[in-house]
Amino acid sequence: MGALRQTQSVENKHKLSNTLRNWLPILHSSLSDLSETMSPFVESNPLVEVESGYEEDFEKKIPRKVISRGVSNSRTEQIEALTIQKRTLLDVLDEQLEAPLFPTPSSQKIARFVVENLDENGYYEGNDAAFCEKNDVSLESFDKVRLRFAYIEPVGIGARNLKESFLFQLDNADVSDDAYSLAVKIINDLENIYAYSNEKRFSDVMRVLSTFKNPPSIEYQEESAQIIPDLIVFFNEEEGIEVKLNDSYYPTIKIDMNYAVQNEYVTQKMKEAKSLIDALDMRKATLYKVGLMIVEYQYEFFTGGAIMPLTLKTLADEFGHNPSTISRAIANKYIACDRGTISMKDFFTTAIDEDISNAAIKEFLIGLVKKENRAKPVSDMKFLALIEEEFKVKMVRRTIAKYRKQLNIAGSSERKKLYKLGV
Repeated sequence: MGALRQTQSVENKHKLSNTLRNWLPILHSSLSDLSETMSPFVESNPLVEVESGYEEDFEKKIPRKVISRGVSNSRTEQIEALTIQKRTLLDVLDEQLEAPLFPTPSSQKIARFVVENLDENGYYEGNDAAFCEKNDVSLESFDKVRLRFAYIEPVGIGARNLKESFLFQLDNADVSDDAYSLAVKIINDLENIYAYSNEKRFSDVMRVLSTFKNPPSIEYQEESAQIIPDLIVFFNEEEGIEVKLNDSYYPTIKIDMNYAVQNEYVTQKMKEAKSLIDALDMRKATLYKVGLMIVEYQYEFFTGGAIMPLTLKTLADEFGHNPSTISRAIANKYIACDRGTISMKDFFTTAIDEDISNAAIKEFLIGLVKKENRAKPVSDMKFLALIEEEFKVKMVRRTIAKYRKQLNIAGSSERKKLYKLGV
Protein backbone atom coordinates (compact mmCIF):
# COMPACT_ATOMS: atom_id res chain seq x y z
CA MET A 1 0.00 0.00 0.00
CA GLY A 2 2.83 2.40 0.87
CA ALA A 3 4.49 1.68 -2.48
CA LEU A 4 1.18 2.46 -4.27
CA ARG A 5 0.81 5.81 -2.48
CA GLN A 6 4.40 6.69 -3.35
CA THR A 7 3.76 5.85 -7.03
CA GLN A 8 0.60 8.02 -7.07
CA SER A 9 2.51 10.87 -5.42
CA VAL A 10 5.22 10.70 -8.10
CA GLU A 11 2.56 10.64 -10.87
CA ASN A 12 0.77 13.67 -9.39
CA LYS A 13 4.04 15.62 -9.14
CA HIS A 14 4.85 14.69 -12.75
CA LYS A 15 1.40 15.87 -13.89
CA LEU A 16 1.78 19.16 -11.97
CA SER A 17 5.25 19.64 -13.46
CA ASN A 18 3.90 19.21 -17.01
CA THR A 19 1.03 21.58 -16.30
CA LEU A 20 3.35 24.26 -14.86
CA ARG A 21 5.68 23.91 -17.84
CA ASN A 22 2.72 24.69 -20.13
CA TRP A 23 1.20 27.25 -17.77
CA LEU A 24 4.05 29.77 -17.67
CA PRO A 25 4.18 30.63 -21.41
CA ILE A 26 0.38 30.51 -21.60
CA LEU A 27 0.09 32.81 -18.58
CA HIS A 28 2.64 35.28 -19.96
CA SER A 29 0.95 35.52 -23.38
CA SER A 30 -1.58 38.24 -24.16
CA LEU A 31 -5.12 37.05 -24.87
CA SER A 32 -4.86 38.05 -28.53
CA ASP A 33 -1.66 35.97 -28.93
CA LEU A 34 -2.82 32.98 -26.89
CA SER A 35 -3.64 30.68 -29.83
CA GLU A 36 -0.25 31.39 -31.38
CA THR A 37 1.50 30.68 -28.06
CA MET A 38 -0.25 27.31 -27.85
CA SER A 39 0.66 26.33 -31.42
CA PRO A 40 3.89 24.43 -30.55
CA PHE A 41 1.98 22.31 -28.00
CA VAL A 42 -0.82 21.63 -30.46
CA GLU A 43 1.32 20.91 -33.54
CA SER A 44 3.24 18.20 -31.69
CA ASN A 45 0.08 16.47 -30.49
CA PRO A 46 -2.18 14.70 -33.03
CA LEU A 47 -4.88 14.21 -30.38
CA VAL A 48 -5.46 17.93 -29.90
CA GLU A 49 -7.50 20.39 -31.94
CA VAL A 50 -7.84 24.08 -31.04
CA GLU A 51 -10.65 26.40 -32.05
CA SER A 52 -9.88 30.13 -31.81
CA GLY A 53 -11.96 32.47 -29.72
CA TYR A 54 -14.38 34.98 -31.21
CA GLU A 55 -13.01 37.53 -33.66
CA GLU A 56 -15.64 40.24 -33.21
CA ASP A 57 -15.09 43.49 -31.33
CA PHE A 58 -15.14 42.70 -27.61
CA GLU A 59 -16.94 45.98 -26.86
CA LYS A 60 -20.12 44.52 -28.39
CA LYS A 61 -20.08 41.92 -25.63
CA ILE A 62 -19.76 44.30 -22.71
CA PRO A 63 -23.09 44.70 -20.86
CA ARG A 64 -24.37 48.24 -20.48
CA LYS A 65 -24.37 47.88 -16.69
CA VAL A 66 -20.76 48.90 -16.22
CA ILE A 67 -19.58 50.71 -13.13
CA SER A 68 -21.36 54.04 -12.96
CA ARG A 69 -22.45 54.73 -9.39
CA GLY A 70 -20.25 57.11 -7.46
CA VAL A 71 -18.01 58.12 -10.34
CA SER A 72 -16.57 61.58 -9.76
CA ASN A 73 -15.96 64.00 -12.62
CA SER A 74 -13.38 66.21 -10.92
CA ARG A 75 -10.73 67.45 -13.35
CA THR A 76 -7.89 66.08 -11.22
CA GLU A 77 -9.35 62.57 -11.25
CA GLN A 78 -10.08 62.78 -14.97
CA ILE A 79 -6.45 63.74 -15.62
CA GLU A 80 -5.20 60.87 -13.47
CA ALA A 81 -7.44 58.43 -15.35
CA LEU A 82 -6.30 59.74 -18.71
CA THR A 83 -2.64 59.22 -17.87
CA ILE A 84 -3.18 55.47 -17.54
CA GLN A 85 -5.58 54.70 -20.34
CA LYS A 86 -4.47 53.42 -23.71
CA ARG A 87 -5.83 56.11 -26.05
CA THR A 88 -5.65 56.79 -29.75
CA LEU A 89 -3.95 59.88 -31.13
CA LEU A 90 -7.36 61.40 -31.97
CA ASP A 91 -8.52 60.79 -28.38
CA VAL A 92 -5.47 62.56 -26.99
CA LEU A 93 -5.80 65.55 -29.33
CA ASP A 94 -9.56 65.89 -28.92
CA GLU A 95 -9.15 66.29 -25.15
CA GLN A 96 -6.89 69.31 -25.71
CA LEU A 97 -9.00 71.25 -28.22
CA GLU A 98 -10.41 73.56 -25.57
CA ALA A 99 -9.37 76.38 -23.27
CA PRO A 100 -6.82 77.56 -22.40
CA LEU A 101 -5.14 76.95 -25.79
CA PHE A 102 -8.33 77.17 -27.83
CA PRO A 103 -10.76 79.29 -25.79
CA THR A 104 -13.13 80.51 -28.53
CA PRO A 105 -15.48 78.68 -30.95
CA SER A 106 -13.43 80.06 -33.85
CA SER A 107 -10.10 78.80 -32.49
CA GLN A 108 -11.64 75.42 -31.68
CA LYS A 109 -13.02 75.13 -35.20
CA ILE A 110 -9.57 75.86 -36.66
CA ALA A 111 -7.96 73.37 -34.27
CA ARG A 112 -10.45 70.66 -35.24
CA PHE A 113 -9.75 71.35 -38.93
CA VAL A 114 -6.01 70.92 -38.27
CA VAL A 115 -6.61 67.59 -36.51
CA GLU A 116 -8.91 66.37 -39.29
CA ASN A 117 -6.20 67.13 -41.83
CA LEU A 118 -3.23 65.38 -40.25
CA ASP A 119 -1.47 62.75 -42.33
CA GLU A 120 -0.46 59.36 -40.89
CA ASN A 121 2.77 60.87 -39.55
CA GLY A 122 1.02 63.68 -37.68
CA TYR A 123 1.86 66.51 -40.11
CA TYR A 124 -0.76 69.06 -41.15
CA GLU A 125 -1.59 68.90 -44.86
CA GLY A 126 -4.94 70.70 -45.10
CA ASN A 127 -6.05 73.40 -47.52
CA ASP A 128 -6.08 76.34 -45.11
CA ALA A 129 -6.79 78.84 -47.91
CA ALA A 130 -10.08 77.10 -48.73
CA PHE A 131 -10.97 76.84 -45.04
CA CYS A 132 -10.24 80.53 -44.43
CA GLU A 133 -12.31 81.62 -47.42
CA LYS A 134 -15.25 79.46 -46.38
CA ASN A 135 -15.15 80.59 -42.73
CA ASP A 136 -14.13 84.23 -43.29
CA VAL A 137 -10.86 83.82 -41.39
CA SER A 138 -7.55 85.40 -42.37
CA LEU A 139 -4.61 83.11 -43.16
CA GLU A 140 -2.64 84.94 -40.48
CA SER A 141 -5.28 84.19 -37.84
CA PHE A 142 -5.49 80.57 -38.98
CA ASP A 143 -1.76 79.98 -38.65
CA LYS A 144 -1.62 81.81 -35.33
CA VAL A 145 -4.05 79.22 -33.94
CA ARG A 146 -2.31 76.29 -35.66
CA LEU A 147 1.02 77.28 -34.12
CA ARG A 148 -0.51 76.72 -30.67
CA PHE A 149 -0.15 73.01 -31.44
CA ALA A 150 3.45 73.53 -30.35
CA TYR A 151 2.10 73.40 -26.77
CA ILE A 152 -0.01 70.23 -26.90
CA GLU A 153 0.90 66.57 -26.62
CA PRO A 154 2.37 64.77 -28.43
CA VAL A 155 4.67 67.68 -29.19
CA GLY A 156 5.34 68.12 -32.90
CA ILE A 157 1.83 67.22 -34.05
CA GLY A 158 0.23 69.79 -36.34
CA ALA A 159 3.51 71.02 -37.82
CA ARG A 160 3.71 71.39 -41.59
CA ASN A 161 6.95 69.43 -41.94
CA LEU A 162 9.88 67.88 -40.09
CA LYS A 163 11.66 71.17 -39.50
CA GLU A 164 8.65 72.83 -37.95
CA SER A 165 7.95 69.70 -35.89
CA PHE A 166 11.48 69.85 -34.49
CA LEU A 167 11.02 73.55 -33.70
CA PHE A 168 7.82 72.70 -31.82
CA GLN A 169 9.70 70.05 -29.85
CA LEU A 170 12.65 72.36 -29.25
CA ASP A 171 10.35 74.87 -27.55
CA ASN A 172 9.45 72.13 -25.07
CA ALA A 173 13.02 70.94 -24.50
CA ASP A 174 15.15 71.86 -21.53
CA VAL A 175 18.09 73.67 -23.21
CA SER A 176 20.22 76.70 -22.41
CA ASP A 177 19.80 79.92 -24.42
CA ASP A 178 22.99 79.50 -26.45
CA ALA A 179 22.22 75.83 -27.18
CA TYR A 180 18.70 76.86 -28.21
CA SER A 181 20.04 79.40 -30.72
CA LEU A 182 22.36 76.82 -32.27
CA ALA A 183 19.55 74.23 -32.36
CA VAL A 184 17.35 76.63 -34.35
CA LYS A 185 20.14 77.11 -36.89
CA ILE A 186 20.71 73.37 -37.22
CA ILE A 187 17.00 72.55 -37.54
CA ASN A 188 16.59 75.14 -40.29
CA ASP A 189 19.58 73.63 -42.11
CA LEU A 190 19.16 69.90 -41.43
CA GLU A 191 20.65 69.00 -44.80
CA ASN A 192 24.01 70.43 -43.65
CA ILE A 193 23.83 69.41 -40.02
CA TYR A 194 27.52 68.55 -39.62
CA ALA A 195 28.61 71.93 -40.92
CA TYR A 196 28.00 73.05 -37.32
CA SER A 197 30.12 70.33 -35.70
CA ASN A 198 32.75 72.81 -34.52
CA GLU A 199 30.21 74.92 -32.64
CA LYS A 200 30.67 74.95 -28.86
CA ARG A 201 27.24 73.45 -28.02
CA PHE A 202 27.00 71.07 -31.00
CA SER A 203 27.15 67.85 -28.97
CA ASP A 204 24.54 69.19 -26.50
CA VAL A 205 22.20 70.11 -29.34
CA MET A 206 22.62 66.72 -31.04
CA ARG A 207 21.84 65.00 -27.77
CA VAL A 208 18.59 66.98 -27.50
CA LEU A 209 17.64 66.42 -31.15
CA SER A 210 18.14 62.67 -30.74
CA THR A 211 15.25 62.63 -28.24
CA PHE A 212 12.76 64.23 -30.65
CA LYS A 213 9.95 62.14 -32.11
CA ASN A 214 10.25 61.60 -35.83
CA PRO A 215 7.57 61.40 -37.11
CA PRO A 216 5.62 63.12 -34.31
CA SER A 217 2.89 60.45 -34.28
CA ILE A 218 5.34 57.54 -33.98
CA GLU A 219 4.28 56.37 -30.51
CA TYR A 220 0.70 55.94 -31.76
CA GLN A 221 1.66 54.21 -34.99
CA GLU A 222 3.16 51.38 -32.98
CA GLU A 223 -0.17 50.58 -31.32
CA SER A 224 -1.87 49.01 -34.33
CA ALA A 225 -3.06 45.70 -32.91
CA GLN A 226 -6.50 45.44 -31.31
CA ILE A 227 -6.33 45.23 -27.53
CA ILE A 228 -8.48 42.44 -26.08
CA PRO A 229 -8.94 42.59 -22.31
CA ASP A 230 -8.61 39.48 -20.16
CA LEU A 231 -11.04 40.85 -17.58
CA ILE A 232 -14.14 43.03 -17.60
CA VAL A 233 -15.28 44.94 -14.51
CA PHE A 234 -18.98 45.75 -14.07
CA PHE A 235 -21.24 47.33 -11.52
CA ASN A 236 -23.95 44.88 -10.44
CA GLU A 237 -26.90 46.56 -8.71
CA GLU A 238 -27.29 43.65 -6.27
CA GLU A 239 -23.71 42.57 -5.63
CA GLY A 240 -21.70 45.74 -6.33
CA ILE A 241 -18.50 45.51 -8.36
CA GLU A 242 -18.20 42.31 -10.37
CA VAL A 243 -15.14 40.91 -12.13
CA LYS A 244 -15.68 38.67 -15.16
CA LEU A 245 -13.21 36.72 -17.27
CA ASN A 246 -13.41 37.54 -20.98
CA ASP A 247 -13.44 33.80 -21.66
CA SER A 248 -15.33 34.15 -24.96
CA TYR A 249 -11.95 34.86 -26.53
CA TYR A 250 -10.17 31.87 -25.02
CA PRO A 251 -9.36 29.11 -27.53
CA THR A 252 -11.26 25.86 -27.03
CA ILE A 253 -9.14 22.69 -26.75
CA LYS A 254 -10.69 19.48 -28.05
CA ILE A 255 -9.15 16.05 -27.41
CA ASP A 256 -9.83 13.08 -29.66
CA MET A 257 -10.87 10.52 -27.03
CA ASN A 258 -11.60 7.84 -29.66
CA TYR A 259 -8.08 7.47 -31.02
CA ALA A 260 -7.94 4.00 -32.58
CA VAL A 261 -4.41 3.03 -31.63
CA GLN A 262 -3.70 2.53 -27.93
CA ASN A 263 -0.01 2.46 -27.05
CA GLU A 264 2.56 4.27 -24.91
CA TYR A 265 2.84 7.17 -27.39
CA VAL A 266 -0.92 7.81 -27.42
CA THR A 267 -1.08 7.56 -23.63
CA GLN A 268 1.70 10.16 -23.34
CA LYS A 269 0.02 12.53 -25.81
CA MET A 270 -3.26 12.17 -23.92
CA LYS A 271 -1.52 13.23 -20.71
CA GLU A 272 0.07 16.20 -22.47
CA ALA A 273 -3.29 17.27 -23.90
CA LYS A 274 -4.92 17.17 -20.47
CA SER A 275 -2.00 19.12 -19.02
CA LEU A 276 -2.56 21.79 -21.68
CA ILE A 277 -6.22 22.10 -20.64
CA ASP A 278 -5.15 22.28 -16.99
CA ALA A 279 -2.64 25.03 -17.85
CA LEU A 280 -5.33 27.06 -19.63
CA ASP A 281 -7.60 26.69 -16.60
CA MET A 282 -4.73 27.79 -14.34
CA ARG A 283 -4.26 30.90 -16.47
CA LYS A 284 -7.93 31.78 -16.08
CA ALA A 285 -7.87 31.17 -12.33
CA THR A 286 -4.65 33.16 -11.83
CA LEU A 287 -5.77 36.21 -13.82
CA TYR A 288 -9.22 36.14 -12.23
CA LYS A 289 -7.61 36.19 -8.78
CA VAL A 290 -5.29 39.01 -9.87
CA GLY A 291 -8.34 40.92 -11.14
CA LEU A 292 -10.20 40.47 -7.86
CA MET A 293 -7.19 41.72 -5.90
CA ILE A 294 -6.70 44.72 -8.19
CA VAL A 295 -10.34 45.69 -7.73
CA GLU A 296 -10.01 45.25 -3.97
CA TYR A 297 -6.86 47.37 -3.70
CA GLN A 298 -7.94 49.91 -6.34
CA TYR A 299 -11.59 50.19 -5.32
CA GLU A 300 -11.18 54.00 -5.20
CA PHE A 301 -10.32 54.05 -8.90
CA PHE A 302 -13.23 51.85 -9.98
CA THR A 303 -15.64 54.16 -8.15
CA GLY A 304 -14.24 57.32 -9.71
CA GLY A 305 -11.13 58.08 -7.66
CA ALA A 306 -7.40 57.91 -8.27
CA ILE A 307 -4.96 55.02 -8.51
CA MET A 308 -3.64 54.09 -5.05
CA PRO A 309 -0.13 52.85 -4.18
CA LEU A 310 0.16 49.13 -4.93
CA THR A 311 3.37 47.13 -5.39
CA LEU A 312 3.92 43.85 -7.21
CA LYS A 313 5.34 42.45 -3.96
CA THR A 314 1.96 42.93 -2.26
CA LEU A 315 0.28 40.65 -4.79
CA ALA A 316 3.22 38.28 -4.93
CA ASP A 317 3.05 37.74 -1.16
CA GLU A 318 -0.67 36.92 -1.41
CA PHE A 319 -0.02 34.46 -4.24
CA GLY A 320 3.11 32.89 -2.83
CA HIS A 321 5.00 33.70 -6.07
CA ASN A 322 7.99 35.91 -6.84
CA PRO A 323 7.21 39.51 -7.90
CA SER A 324 8.90 38.71 -11.24
CA THR A 325 6.28 36.00 -11.90
CA ILE A 326 3.47 38.44 -11.16
CA SER A 327 5.15 41.04 -13.37
CA ARG A 328 5.22 38.63 -16.31
CA ALA A 329 1.67 37.49 -15.55
CA ILE A 330 0.22 41.02 -15.86
CA ALA A 331 2.35 41.99 -18.89
CA ASN A 332 0.20 42.67 -21.97
CA LYS A 333 -2.99 42.04 -19.99
CA TYR A 334 -5.87 44.53 -19.85
CA ILE A 335 -9.00 45.24 -17.83
CA ALA A 336 -12.04 46.81 -19.50
CA CYS A 337 -14.25 49.05 -17.37
CA ASP A 338 -16.26 52.25 -17.83
CA ARG A 339 -13.04 54.30 -17.56
CA GLY A 340 -11.47 52.60 -20.55
CA THR A 341 -9.43 49.53 -21.40
CA ILE A 342 -6.51 49.75 -18.99
CA SER A 343 -3.25 47.86 -18.78
CA MET A 344 -2.99 45.79 -15.60
CA LYS A 345 0.54 47.06 -14.97
CA ASP A 346 -0.81 50.61 -14.73
CA PHE A 347 -2.63 49.70 -11.52
CA PHE A 348 0.75 49.27 -9.90
CA THR A 349 1.78 52.87 -9.40
CA THR A 350 5.28 53.85 -8.42
CA ALA A 351 4.78 54.70 -4.76
CA ILE A 352 7.17 57.36 -3.48
CA ASP A 353 6.79 55.69 -0.11
CA GLU A 354 4.12 53.61 1.63
CA ASP A 355 1.60 56.42 1.93
CA ILE A 356 2.25 58.60 -1.11
CA SER A 357 1.38 57.69 -4.69
CA ASN A 358 2.44 59.55 -7.81
CA ALA A 359 -1.25 60.47 -8.16
CA ALA A 360 -1.05 62.56 -4.98
CA ILE A 361 2.06 64.33 -6.23
CA LYS A 362 0.44 65.05 -9.60
CA GLU A 363 -2.57 66.57 -7.85
CA PHE A 364 -0.27 68.78 -5.75
CA LEU A 365 1.59 69.80 -8.94
CA ILE A 366 -1.66 70.87 -10.60
CA GLY A 367 -2.46 73.03 -7.57
CA LEU A 368 0.93 74.73 -7.75
CA VAL A 369 0.45 75.63 -11.41
CA LYS A 370 -3.02 77.04 -10.74
CA LYS A 371 -1.64 79.37 -8.06
CA GLU A 372 1.64 80.40 -9.73
CA ASN A 373 2.59 83.98 -10.66
CA ARG A 374 1.85 84.25 -14.37
CA ALA A 375 4.60 86.79 -14.86
CA LYS A 376 7.15 84.36 -13.41
CA PRO A 377 6.00 80.73 -13.76
CA VAL A 378 7.51 78.13 -11.45
CA SER A 379 10.50 76.16 -12.80
CA ASP A 380 10.82 72.38 -12.50
CA MET A 381 13.60 72.83 -9.95
CA LYS A 382 11.29 74.96 -7.78
CA PHE A 383 8.50 72.39 -8.22
CA LEU A 384 10.97 69.75 -7.04
CA ALA A 385 11.87 71.71 -3.91
CA LEU A 386 8.20 72.40 -3.04
CA ILE A 387 7.19 68.75 -3.56
CA GLU A 388 10.11 67.43 -1.51
CA GLU A 389 9.20 69.83 1.28
CA GLU A 390 5.49 68.97 1.17
CA PHE A 391 5.83 65.17 1.01
CA LYS A 392 9.17 64.77 2.83
CA VAL A 393 10.61 62.68 0.01
CA LYS A 394 13.65 62.75 -2.28
CA MET A 395 13.06 62.98 -6.03
CA VAL A 396 14.89 64.12 -9.17
CA ARG A 397 13.98 66.92 -11.55
CA ARG A 398 13.36 64.62 -14.54
CA THR A 399 10.57 62.89 -12.58
CA ILE A 400 8.85 66.26 -12.13
CA ALA A 401 9.26 66.95 -15.86
CA LYS A 402 7.75 63.53 -16.65
CA TYR A 403 4.72 64.14 -14.40
CA ARG A 404 4.28 67.62 -15.89
CA LYS A 405 4.24 66.25 -19.44
CA GLN A 406 1.81 63.48 -18.49
CA LEU A 407 -0.54 66.17 -17.17
CA ASN A 408 -0.11 68.22 -20.36
CA ILE A 409 1.48 71.10 -18.43
CA ALA A 410 3.98 73.06 -20.50
CA GLY A 411 7.43 74.04 -19.20
CA SER A 412 7.86 77.36 -17.37
CA SER A 413 9.07 79.29 -20.44
CA GLU A 414 6.23 77.91 -22.58
CA ARG A 415 3.66 78.69 -19.89
CA LYS A 416 4.96 82.26 -19.76
CA LYS A 417 4.39 82.57 -23.53
CA LEU A 418 0.89 81.14 -23.16
CA TYR A 419 0.04 83.53 -20.36
CA LYS A 420 1.17 86.44 -22.55
CA LEU A 421 -1.09 85.13 -25.30
CA GLY A 422 -3.92 85.22 -22.78
CA VAL A 423 -4.58 81.48 -23.14
